[in-house]
Formats: sequence, structure tokens, C-alpha cells
Amino acid sequence: MTLTEKILAKASKRTKVSPGDNIWVDTDILLTHDVCGPGTIGVFHREFGKNARVWDPYKIVIMPDHYIFTSDSLSNRNVDVLRTFAKEQGLPYFYDVIDDPQGTWKFDPLKGSLRRQYGSLYAGVCHTALPEKGHVRPGEVLFGTDSHTCTAGAFNQFATGIGNTDAGFVMGTGKLLIKVPPTIQFYLDGELQKGVMAKDLILHIIGEIGFDGATYMAMQFEGPGVFTLSIEDRMTIANMAIEAGAKNGIFPADQKTIEFVKQKTLKNGTKKEFEVVELDKDQHFFASHVIDLCQIEPTVAAPHNPGNRKKAKELSSIKIDRAYLGSCTGGKLSDFIAFASILKNQAVSVDTFAVPSTPEVVDQLYKIQLEGQSLWDILTKAGVQITENPSCAACLGGPLDTFGRLNKPQVCISSTNRNFPGRMGDKTSQIYLASPLTVAASAITGRITDPREFL
Repeated sequence: MTLTEKILAKASKRTKVSPGDNIWVDTDILLTHDVCGPGTIGVFHREFGKNARVWDPYKIVIMPDHYIFTSDSLSNRNVDVLRTFAKEQGLPYFYDVIDDPQGTWKFDPLKGSLRRQYGSLYAGVCHTALPEKGHVRPGEVLFGTDSHTCTAGAFNQFATGIGNTDAGFVMGTGKLLIKVPPTIQFYLDGELQKGVMAKDLILHIIGEIGFDGATYMAMQFEGPGVFTLSIEDRMTIANMAIEAGAKNGIFPADQKTIEFVKQKTLKNGTKKEFEVVELDKDQHFFASHVIDLCQIEPTVAAPHNPGNRKKAKELSSIKIDRAYLGSCTGGKLSDFIAFASILKNQAVSVDTFAVPSTPEVVDQLYKIQLEGQSLWDILTKAGVQITENPSCAACLGGPLDTFGRLNKPQVCISSTNRNFPGRMGDKTSQIYLASPLTVAASAITGRITDPREFL
């Protein structure tokens, strides 16, 4: 069996499953946030009763992260719904936005803010924060009310997004009926060259198979090239499996995986036991692709879908109005390190926004130095507008006062994962997806630029 099939067989208490099988699986973690959480809670109460209890309070993780640093009353109300539910149910893993829910909380991102305004419990962008907080483990099943839940497949886990109705059912029973997806194999060989990142690789793959090329399939990444990738590289790739229509993306585990998971579960006091799922020698795939990582070049997805693949050097005539670094796929620490490596001793020529994905990333921006300068200083000296309040921010548009939101027609190059019309705000804006290195180089020149020009 493939990795996905082996995990689902175990979760359904079967010895074997095959693509197309409809099976009931046991859930290890259910994730929700401030966008879909209230709807999920509504379904749960409707179907199980006003006074119903969740199936296991230790297996539900709630992380508000999308529409939080805003004065918008409806967005604030969503967080209030989560806060009330977590208190009623006694949920230990609700990562509240503020320390004192009774206090007055106002925030104007256009004017800046004081550090730690978000409170000590706040976790940040859920898909980055979930591993940081010790909630991902090899061999487990993770369902989340967000399409980019597939990020956790980087940890040898079956992780996929579900809707509010399914999530409400999981919340009450811990089970879900799903169809076993067929698997596409991506066999990676070689190593990425200087100036090329995991984002370039996944944009190349999506461009190769199409934005619907893996619809309701598992994308399995294996081969010697996988083990040259960092954990955050793998998260970037798994994150964007959904942009090819995939049910999930998944990686085999290695020592990097095991050490990361052990460190985070120990630090956070979460469940420590897990069982790595190994690759079978005789797997059956829907299709297979062999990719030489050495041949991948800086890649861009042009408007209006992530499969509209171009090489960065082919788009040098495209002028940009804005550059943006952030999101679950582009706001991790490694993304900021790459971004700063280009911007050191440089200056941006267009409005450039940067949003860290978690408070831990914010801390490291002050601590990590490149040639005697902190990452934070490098970016601010280059003219980057950066916030100390980690969130999804402009990646999903959001209210008008969202930090970095596109409020007028613009051409933007972004490290985010979607470039649909209106995704970052204005419906007529043109969004180009690229790696943090390419975003940084383009911010300097004011046009889409191959980052190897600066290396």
C-alpha cells in the first residue's frame, strides 16, 4: 500500500484498503479556526444537542488566525463564539488571541502596534503553529476546516481539509466516512540549486500536472531528493498539494521528522507516542513522476491560478506595485531567512509587506543575525513594512483594515499559495506567486526578477 493507504487502513482497523473504498476512520486531531469554527460549532449543536459534549476535548485544537487583528465587529464576534465554546467544553488546546477576554481590545494595523498585543497564548497561523505546538505526529489522521490542513502531510501524516458539516460530525463522534484516494508518486532525485526553493518545486509540479491534475488524489513525495529538504521545505510542498486539487500530500519520515516531532511534543506536553509509516517496496500508483531537483529553476505562478507556471526570468518585463511575504506557506522562519538574505544592504522600490506566521518566528527575527544584523533590522532598513502580529493577514483578503490587504487594483508578487481573483482583497488585482527569494529580488527591482541575479 501507499503511505496514505497504510495510514487509513490503520485508522479504519483494517489490514488493507484500496483506492475507491469508502471507510470509517478514527480521527486523531480535529483543527478549526475563526473562519469555520463558528459554523462547525453550529452544526455540532444542531446535530448532537445544545448541551452535547465533544468526543474528546484533548483531540480538538482551535486556533483563531485569519481575521483577528481587525476592528471588524463580525470578525471579533467569530472569536467570541470560539472562546465561549472552548470554555463550556473545557478545551485545553484553544489558543486565545488575548489574555483577558473581558478587557477592551482594539487594534489598528495601519498605525502599527506594540509587540505582544496579541497575548501570551496566541499561536499564530494554524498550519505553521500546529506542528510548533506539538499537535502533529507520524501515522495519524488530521482533519481541519481549512483546505491547507494538508500541510501536516510533511510529517508522515494523513492530513486533509473538510467542511463544517463533516467537522461538526467529527466533533461529536471522532469518526468520519471518507473515500480512499488513489496516489500519484513524485520521485525526487538530486538537490535544489542555489537560488531555488521548495516553493519553486511545488509551483513547477502544479504547472506540470495542472491545477486540477491531482483532484481527490494523494500526492506522495519520496526518493533521495526528499531527504535533502528541510522540514519547512516539506511543509511548503505539502501545503500546496491542494492547489493541484489533491486530497492530501504526504512524505515518508526520516530522522529530521522524528526529532522535530519529539522536540515539539515534549516541549508542549502533548501526546508523545507515534508510529512512523514506512514505504512499502511494492506500491501501486495512479501515476508516477520523476523529478530532478537540480533542473528546477525559480518559478512563478501567473494570474489567476497556481498552475499557470512561468519561469521567473521569462517575466522580467512585468512591473509590480507590491511585494508580500507571509502566510502558512510563505511566513515561516526559513522563508524570512531567505527573504533577508536577498534584502541585506538593499532597499525595496515598491511597497513591501511581511507577516510572520507565528510568535516564535517573530522572536527569531530579533535573535537570528546575518553578518551582525538581526533579520528584523535587515528588513526594516530595507524599507519592508513588517508586523509583530502574526496572522494570515492579507493572504485571505479580510476586512479593509487587514495588514497588507490589496485595497485597490495592483500587481502583487507574493509568497502566498493562491492567486485567484480577489484572494488578497481587490478583485481586479494581479497576483503572482513566487518563492521568498523571488519576492525579495522583485521588491528591489520593481519587476519580477530571478533571484539568482542577486546571488
